[in-house]
Amino acid sequence: MRMAASREIIAARVSHVLSPDSGALGLGIRYAAVGGLVGLVYLTTTTVLAEVLATPFQIALAIANVTAIAVHFMLQRTVVWVHHARFALGVRSQAGRYLLLIAFQYALTAASTSLLPRALDVPVMPIYIVTVLMLAVPNVLFLRAKIFHPEG
Repeated sequence: MRMAASREIIAARVSHVLSPDSGALGLGIRYAAVGGLVGLVYLTTTTVLAEVLATPFQIALAIANVTAIAVHFMLQRTVVWVHHARFALGVRSQAGRYLLLIAFQYALTAASTSLLPRALDVPVMPIYIVTVLMLAVPNVLFLRAKIFHPEG
């Protein structure tokens, strides 16, 4: 009996996080969960292609990157921004803006990881991690304001 009640409580909490009424906390949880899942898709796809199927690593990486971007876009539309009954932009417009954001983010990350380690005399990984973390909030704000915003 207790187990059933615990399951109901957990189900209610998960349902709330996924609902339009969950607020900023729900949005943050959905955003982080989707990011984690996409990271797992990226790593798994790269690893399976390169290690199991013996695909050359750079090809595996490119395929995994495209796969992760597609999964991320789809989950942004269907899970993270679930509260929008109708988006202001159609899928094509959203995809175009999303790809521009991805290109900008890539360029910024590539620039910071190629220039800053030498300039600051630090390893590349801390620069990469700080860059990714610094882009998280601007990314979610841009996604909300310019890509997955509601109609009206």
